[in-house]
Amino acid sequence: MTIDPAGKLGAKPDGIWPPPTNPIRIDAFNLSVVDDPHPLYLAHEREIEANWEKEATANPHLFNGQMVLQRHLTYDRGVIRGVAHVIPYSTLLWWRKQPEPEGALHLFGFAVIVSSDGAIVAIRMSDRTANPGQVYCAAGSLDLSDIIDGKLDVAGNMAREVREETGLDLSEAAADTHFYASHKDNRVVVFRIYRFPVTAEELTARIEAHMPHDEEQEIDAVVVIRSADPEAHTYNPLMLPILDWFFASVRS
Repeated sequence: MTIDPAGKLGAKPDGIWPPPTNPIRIDAFNLSVVDDPHPLYLAHEREIEANWEKEATANPHLFNGQMVLQRHLTYDRGVIRGVAHVIPYSTLLWWRKQPEPEGALHLFGFAVIVSSDGAIVAIRMSDRTANPGQVYCAAGSLDLSDIIDGKLDVAGNMAREVREETGLDLSEAAADTHFYASHKDNRVVVFRIYRFPVTAEELTARIEAHMPHDEEQEIDAVVVIRSADPEAHTYNPLMLPILDWFFASVRS
């Protein structure tokens, strides 16, 4: 699979990216970050800044910090390779509102927290965030702290975001050997299963104890998921292939 600089999914002679409903195993990453500005930002700076004024007025809790947005991604024989640029968060907010978000790709990670009694423990985003009410795994966009020697550390990003949002330490969990990935509308979610040796009830209690101490107040509830029912919660769309995949594997 190749996602070209214009943001289109395209075939390579040696294969294509699978459909969004079919997560594929990922064995390795080679995700570089370059110093020059993202072409998307250069082309639409005025629109991005105008949209940010509206977003920040509607939700003054938003922060226009620096993050990473991909320009090019390829998938080949289990390896995702890509080139990314550092952008202001406002760029992502503008880009994702476009009817056909092209010119960039948003790759990010979901740490799928699984309890000893077989549930996925996720979170619901608060009104202070850009995704109010959405339910998904504790996560955040790759940013400057996830760049090591010019490369993006996806696993490190997962551990940091889970710790900040939930207080949980992924080192206490048994991580599955492989990552997986699925995609929708030029967004690529990379996920990995982390199995904790405690029940969903215990994990919920730990997260709820952490929530009052989270300076960002990004989450407003813990959500325990025990089925792939897409109507059970207000899911972020990228959660649905993960739920189907996970609960199908549990049943098989």
